Amino acid sequence: MSLSLRPLDPLQDAELLHTWVTHPKAAYWMMQDARLEDVERAYMDVAADEHHHALLGLRDGEPAFLMEKYDPVHRELVGLYEPQPGDVGMHFLVPATDAPVHGFTRDVITAVMDELFADPRTRRVVVEPDVANKAVHALNEAVGFVAEREIQKPEKRALLSFCTRQQFLNARAAARGVAT
Repeated sequence: MSLSLRPLDPLQDAELLHTWVTHPKAAYWMMQDARLEDVERAYMDVAADEHHHALLGLRDGEPAFLMEKYDPVHRELVGLYEPQPGDVGMHFLVPATDAPVHGFTRDVITAVMDELFADPRTRRVVVEPDVANKAVHALNEAVGFVAEREIQKPEKRALLSFCTRQQFLNARAAARGVAT
């Protein structure tokens, strides 16, 4: 299995994304009632934003997940924590499927973190999932995130968590059974 990323095309990919973000299992994405035009518009806005980027994740060349990265100094977390140089915010979505593959979501978050830390300027990844999203908290912890505190965002109560490059590398090594 090969995972890769490409820039999201808001118009060409909108129909696919619409099926992903409106599925009941994507409730934490908060686009349940979005129309196709809403998804197009939302991702056109992301494409035009120098501080927010969307990437389509591919599994063996086929669309398989969504990744967003953002600058928390300018988006999502403005005024909610004290950003540090090298902070990068992240969201990811693995769409619902009738044929889940064991370990795939963990492979996705690992690929997302690899992509973020491939940039030498990235020192720490910041996430703010809904406090009720226990599944993503476990995934985040598995790749090295440490929860700091709950914060109130306009749209949700979120768990602010951080992962440094070293925490990620340590988590990867532990998953492979390698001492660090």
